[in-house]
Amino acid sequence: MREALPAGVERRAFDGRERLATRGEPVYGEPTDGEWRAWNPTRSKLGAMLELGMDTGLEGGETVLYLGAASGTTVSHVADFAGPTYAVEFAARPARDLLEAAETRDRLFPLLKDARKPETYAHVVESDVDVIVQDVATRGQARVALENQRFLADDGRLLLAVKARSEDVTREPAAVFADVREELSDGYETLEEKRLEEYHTDHLGIVARPR
Repeated sequence: MREALPAGVERRAFDGRERLATRGEPVYGEPTDGEWRAWNPTRSKLGAMLELGMDTGLEGGETVLYLGAASGTTVSHVADFAGPTYAVEFAARPARDLLEAAETRDRLFPLLKDARKPETYAHVVESDVDVIVQDVATRGQARVALENQRFLADDGRLLLAVKARSEDVTREPAAVFADVREELSDGYETLEEKRLEEYHTDHLGIVARPR
């Protein structure tokens, strides 16, 4: 059974195939149907988590802190259905595309900051956000989630995409995931996890809440 989708996310037909979609201006050349645009799960870890039926807890309208926003592919979809969406990206080149995606989305707030240094944007991001979405290609992915827990409401959710090859390209992904899971347990309780192999090689999706 598929989990219910957040308000503002629907399954719609594009080119004869049912796909996730949100309402908004296209960002990365995705197919459109009127005001709806397809959400490509092969380009989006969160899209893959929704396609695989994970219970993200997203209902629509949430305040979101998105870590690792890159050029805005996923976070633009999030801002289409969520409330205030803070998008943290460290690299200048993709941040330019992120700024462009934000031009037509008044709920999307790009921050050219390093997700490993939350103190640098603590003055901007409101406390008690409902959701942290994290997709950072760096070592220490659990540590990033723990450092940013300060922003998350007590009943909030962490939606984490763990990239094994960013942690250690020489080790088996399962071993990397086990280490990340153990470190994450210092501050979070895992509610659900699922390998994202169908859409993203060597990635694990985790839904967690603060301890």
